[in-house]
Amino acid sequence: MEVPGFAVWIFVCLCASVVGYPNGRVREACTSMVPCHGSSPQLSPEHTITVNGTEFKPGDTIEVHLSGPDFEGFFIQARDAEHLDRPAVGSFVLADRRRSQLLTCGRTKNSAVSHTSKVKKQDIKVYWVAPGDAPKHVQFLATVVKKYRIFWVKIPGPIVSQPDVSPTPSLYTTSEAMSTSHPVSYISKPFSASSCGITKFCIRNPTNCDPGSASCFFLSFQQEESSVFIEMSGPSEGYLAFAFSHDQWMGGDDAYLCINEDHHVHVSTACLKKRSYPLLDSVNALEDVAWRLADGVLQCSFRRHIRLPAYKGRFNLDNSYYIFLVDGEASEGGLIYKHRRQPLVTDGLYNVTGLPHDIGGSRAPRLIKAHGALMFVAWITTVSIGVIVARFFKPVWSRSFLLGKELWFQVHRMLMLTTVMLTSISFVLPFVYRGGWSQQAGFHPYLGCAVMALTIFQPLMAGFRPSRHAPRRELFNWFHWSTGTTARILAVVTMFLGMDLPALDLPDPWDTYAMIGFVAWHVGTDVLLEIHSYCLVRKAELIEDDRVQILQSLTSAEAEGRLFKQIVLTIYVCGNIVFLVAFLIAINQV
Repeated sequence: MEVPGFAVWIFVCLCASVVGYPNGRVREACTSMVPCHGSSPQLSPEHTITVNGTEFKPGDTIEVHLSGPDFEGFFIQARDAEHLDRPAVGSFVLADRRRSQLLTCGRTKNSAVSHTSKVKKQDIKVYWVAPGDAPKHVQFLATVVKKYRIFWVKIPGPIVSQPDVSPTPSLYTTSEAMSTSHPVSYISKPFSASSCGITKFCIRNPTNCDPGSASCFFLSFQQEESSVFIEMSGPSEGYLAFAFSHDQWMGGDDAYLCINEDHHVHVSTACLKKRSYPLLDSVNALEDVAWRLADGVLQCSFRRHIRLPAYKGRFNLDNSYYIFLVDGEASEGGLIYKHRRQPLVTDGLYNVTGLPHDIGGSRAPRLIKAHGALMFVAWITTVSIGVIVARFFKPVWSRSFLLGKELWFQVHRMLMLTTVMLTSISFVLPFVYRGGWSQQAGFHPYLGCAVMALTIFQPLMAGFRPSRHAPRRELFNWFHWSTGTTARILAVVTMFLGMDLPALDLPDPWDTYAMIGFVAWHVGTDVLLEIHSYCLVRKAELIEDDRVQILQSLTSAEAEGRLFKQIVLTIYVCGNIVFLVAFLIAINQV
C-alpha cells in the first residue's frame, strides 16, 4: 500500500470515463472502450446486440440494436472481426438524436455512438454504414454502464460478413471479444495446507496457520504440467491481492486481485505502477476461476499458464520473485481502497514452480523493525534507568567510585551515551529504507527529528558543565533537566505515533495499552522514590534540633534508605526489561 475516508487511488490509464462524462463525449475511450471508474468490468453481460442481417456490401446499411436491463451509458463500435485491436470501421447514422450521439474515433468520422445523458434506457437503435474499404468480417462491440461501478466492456455482438468470403474464423468468437466470460464456480470448503512444502508452495501468515481459521492469510501455488493452480484466502470482506515483484517495492509488478463486488467475487489481473491505483486488465488469461465468501473469509482460486507471452505485464512463473500479499476494503460497486496495512512480503526471491516451500512473510521491512527495536531499547531501558540513577542515587552511591568518578555519575553517563548511540543509528535506518523523507508518516518523522536534535544537544551541553560550586551550575542543572525531560516526553509521543504506522503497525490495541503501562510504570516508580526521599527529609528534620546540621542529617537519612532504593531500582529494571521484551517480540512477529 489510511482508511477508506481517504481519497482513493487515481486510476492510472489512458482512457476516460463513460459515465464520468454524462454527456457521453468519451473520445478518449475509443481504443480500449474501458470507462475509468476505478472498478473492473462485470463477468457475464446482461445486454445483447442484434442486427437485421448477416451480410453486407460496401455502402450497405445495417440496423444495430442494443437492448437489456436499465442502463445509463453505452459506447458502440464496429471493428474488423479478425483484428479487434484495430480502429473502428465504418460510420453510424442515428435513429434517436435525443438519446444517442455520434463520435469520431481516429480518422473515421461518426465511427462510434454514445449516450447523450445519464437517463436510464433499455434499448438503443442505430444504423451502421459499411465503408468502401470494409474488411471481410465486421463485429459490433458495446460497452454498457448500468451505474458508475457496474459496467461491461466490449460486449461482443454478431459478426457480419461480405458475400462470397470464407466463414468467420473460430478464433474470433464471443469468448475472444469478451474474455471475461470464463466460467466461474463456487468453492465448497476452506483450502487445505496439508500439502504445503510437499507438492504446494505456500505462504501463510501467521506462520503455519490453518487456512480454515478466520485469522489466516493463505496463498498457495501448485504446478500442474504447463500451468499453475493458485489458491488465496484470508479474513477480508473487501479484497485480497498478491503480486510478483522483482524487488520489495511496489511498481512494475504482476498483480492478481480477488474483489468482493456486492457479495460476488471478481478475479482480475492488473499491473502495478508505483503507488498508483492498479490498472485492472479488461482481458486476462485466468482459467478455472472459483470463489467463496463465508464467515468473513474471502477465498478464490484460479489457474494460469506458466508462460503467457501474448499477455503484456504477466510474468513467467518459472523465474524467482518477491511475493506480496495484501488485503483491503472495497465499496459495494467493487471500487478498491488503498490497504491500511503494509503488504506481507517474502524475505527473499522465490520460484513458485521450483522446490515446494512452506514459508511466512513480514509486513514490516527489516530496517523498520531494527529502527523500532533500537528506539525501544534506548527510550524504555537506557534513558529511563539513567534518569532514575541520576535523580535518586547520588547520595546512595556518592562514596563508590568507578574509573576515578562517582559510581552514579559513571552509570548515568554510560547509559546516556548508549542512548545517543542507539538513537543515532536508529534515526538513520528509515532514511536508508525510504531513500529520503517519507511523506506518509504524519508527524512521526518531524517529532523524531526533534528528539534526535535534543539527544545530540544534551551530551554537548553536558560537556560544558560548570564546576559544582560555580554560580552558573544551578542554571545548567535546570537546562540539563528540562532538555532531557522534553526529549523523553517527545520520544514517548513519537513512539506512540510510530507504533501504528503501516510500515510497523504493532497489534492494536495491545501496543497502546503496553505503552501506557510503561509510562505509568515509570511515573509510578518516580513518584514512589520522590515520596521516599521526602519522608527521609522529614525524618532528618525531626531528629535534629540544631537546624545547622540538617544537611548532614539529610545525608545520614539518605544512607538509611539505601536498601529500599536498591530494591526499587532492581524491580524497576526488571519491569523495564519485561516491557522491552514484549515490544521486541511484537516487532518480530509483524
